[in-house]
Amino acid sequence: MASLGRLNPKDAVLLLCDMQEKFRPNIFQFNNIVSNAARLLQASRVLGIPPIVTEQYPKGLGPTVPELGAADLKAHAKTSFTMMIDDVKKELEALGNPKQAILCGIEAHACIACTAFDLIEKGMEVHIVADAVSARSQTDRLFALSRLKQSGAFLTTTEAVLLQLVQDAKHPNFKEIQKLMLHPSPDTGLLAFFSAM
Repeated sequence: MASLGRLNPKDAVLLLCDMQEKFRPNIFQFNNIVSNAARLLQASRVLGIPPIVTEQYPKGLGPTVPELGAADLKAHAKTSFTMMIDDVKKELEALGNPKQAILCGIEAHACIACTAFDLIEKGMEVHIVADAVSARSQTDRLFALSRLKQSGAFLTTTEAVLLQLVQDAKHPNFKEIQKLMLHPSPDTGLLAFFSAM
């Protein structure tokens, strides 16, 4: 039976990929992408989901942007187009090898795609938060999402992840998560993706 893709906070890790200063002027919908990822990071803290942050060649591309809210987290520097570098693999092992990855960041057709392929190949369930993922080109972004869906990743949205993680208004942390949804996610240009399907 195919996996339903039902998220479980006990089995999940939040992967925050390369949301760095030098990308700011060039990435489509950068501010909205980071804002959505920041909400997921806040939710992960409320729900006890471990976050992992990477930076692509930080010497040239700068640090993770402050508005992500990840200043207290160790960012793993990398040059490869996958987050699955040795340090990240060790961190996942130390976490007991979570079964599900919630993946956000940039760029969709490069580091997000390579990370997703590696995780799927490893047997992990990958949830790509489409409104928290982008690229310089909307064409590359949309085709990457389509390609990742073909490869077995689940495409989802920020608010859908938040609701799936609590499952019930009686959840002890629901009120805190509900505060993260007071304002709907901004339109990040995904409607074109669905009209083309």
